[in-house]
Amino acid sequence: MTEVRRDTTLRLAFVPALFVCAAAPAFFVLEIPWLGWTLLAVGILIAWLLERGRPVESPVVSMGARRETATTIDVHRLPSLTRDLSLIAVGLLIVSIIPLAAELDNLAMLRFTLALGGAVAVPYVISRFVYRDRAISFPWRTHRRWGRLQWGWLVAVLILGWLILPFYFITSGVYQNWPVVDTPELIARLFVGVGAVGIWDELFFICTVFALLRRHFPNLVANLLQAIVFVSFLWELGYREWGPLLTIPFALLQGYIFLRTHSLAYVVTVHLLFDAVVFAVLVHAHNPGLLPIFLV
Repeated sequence: MTEVRRDTTLRLAFVPALFVCAAAPAFFVLEIPWLGWTLLAVGILIAWLLERGRPVESPVVSMGARRETATTIDVHRLPSLTRDLSLIAVGLLIVSIIPLAAELDNLAMLRFTLALGGAVAVPYVISRFVYRDRAISFPWRTHRRWGRLQWGWLVAVLILGWLILPFYFITSGVYQNWPVVDTPELIARLFVGVGAVGIWDELFFICTVFALLRRHFPNLVANLLQAIVFVSFLWELGYREWGPLLTIPFALLQGYIFLRTHSLAYVVTVHLLFDAVVFAVLVHAHNPGLLPIFLV
């Protein structure tokens, strides 16, 4: 009976979480703000209605890989789905107020800094000082050395990026979604921008969205939900055409790697290596012959 009730609870909780995560493609793929606002509002309302009548003998709550029954914990301290989805919603709303088209002028870089920085900082501050929990954290290191598999994956990222990314960016024409970089200053700005957004991706999608969803769902479900948000953002950023064939596996792998390593430093390193290849490809695409290291 407890197992049935737990499965029912998870299925019901999935509905508002899906509504909230579906706001990301509404904002960043369809670019219909009112639809995104509606999905966020409906998702949070459903979560609130579900929790308003939550029984004292609430069954099992998933907190990442750890599960406990309500008989062994204080039910008043169970993670609130409404609160956690509201934190994701706040981050999405902040990001959605700016256009995400890649631009390199001073105003655009300031706009990105304030909006993306706020999307990480505001949910963290609300969680820590308003909700008074530690749902969001940034575990930089785990005090464990990277093993051969981890070092090997870093090398594989570089090789796979070198093989796949030039073909994707150049043959699809999506490199034109990024501005022409034909001067040392613009190339430097592109380098800073690509790296900064890559770091932010892990702070928001993994350490915020994924971490909040893991408090309520099995890891696989939480990872699939965060990938919806991650890939939608990358779409508006410029990874279009058949880009989701690359960005969906990348988003899921980043979530999986974080589960295995619990190291923000490692997932950031993976992302920055990937973005280093992206940067080189964009420079190469806009300046043929400047970086003659690719096959395309």
